[in-house]
Amino acid sequence: MTLRIKYPEEIETRMKAFYDSLNEKDRRRYAAIEAIKLGHGGQIYISSVLGCHFQTVMAGINEITNGTETPEDRIRKPGGGKRKSSTRWKISMKYF
Repeated sequence: MTLRIKYPEEIETRMKAFYDSLNEKDRRRYAAIEAIKLGHGGQIYISSVLGCHFQTVMAGINEITNGTETPEDRIRKPGGGKRKSSTRWKISMKYF
């Protein structure tokens, strides 16, 4: 599939620099807005310009269109990330 609209290289470079300055949540939303503006084929094009996975763009689109949000004081949803080693130890001891 060929996208009819392509940004000039200078604009792509500025978009990437701006994208790199954002936090994770804002990156998803920015990528999503740019992809929505382009329409069909925009997800793949924007993911290649910004250097992110196309599912990141899709997650941002989902957040914007369905109103899915994380709490204001967080970037990720609760429960994300690595467990503390003390928690892992307690869970593993449960099986012995």
